[in-house]
Amino acid sequence: MKFGAYFNQMRAGIAVAALAATLGSAPSALTPAAPLDAHTILTRMSERNPTLKSYRARVHVDIRMYSFPFLAPKLDGTSYFKRPDFYEVVFDRMPSYARSFQRMFNDVGNPGRWEKEQNITVEGSSWLGTRSVIVLRMTKKIHSDILDHTLAYIDPADYSLVQMEWFYTNGGKITMSQQYRMQGIYSVLSTQHATISIPYVHAAADSTYGEYETNVPVGTGAKLP
Repeated sequence: MKFGAYFNQMRAGIAVAALAATLGSAPSALTPAAPLDAHTILTRMSERNPTLKSYRARVHVDIRMYSFPFLAPKLDGTSYFKRPDFYEVVFDRMPSYARSFQRMFNDVGNPGRWEKEQNITVEGSSWLGTRSVIVLRMTKKIHSDILDHTLAYIDPADYSLVQMEWFYTNGGKITMSQQYRMQGIYSVLSTQHATISIPYVHAAADSTYGEYETNVPVGTGAKLP
């Protein structure tokens, strides 16, 4: 064998050995990342906007009822947030027939409290339009005869909550989708759209959030401004 051919074979052998050593020493580079558990996903959701300690913002909601009594109320209120897990929407005036809307707003806005109140598992991944999302399934720790389960859809690109669905034992369903915008350095809730389809009630609601006052004093419960 000529010396040049022998040298080329030797060099190729060294390259193969080096590659094998590299692959053997760094298996994580070839192994798919382990799927995230529910706690890790919720932690990453809570870590969005890490320097945002609190906020308040005005919210306006237009409701259209497609079943009796065919009303179209307009609600105005204030959304409050304070780390680690306080979130509440307080409406200026809340008709009795619309009180369930307030609970829906508070549920969708407070993933920081989900683990305290819900059994949560990772359902897998799905698509919302062209967006790939993580799906969490939640059931009440204290059994509910009304609510069967809830699904939350999270964008893995930034761990924002983009949609929630509530499934009721009577066959009803409520869906709320959310859109965000940038205000300064913060990604904040901009608009929401909800569809309500439960026995005897069919309605839709659209909410719009105004300017956010960020890192301001915010009380909790009866201490709200």
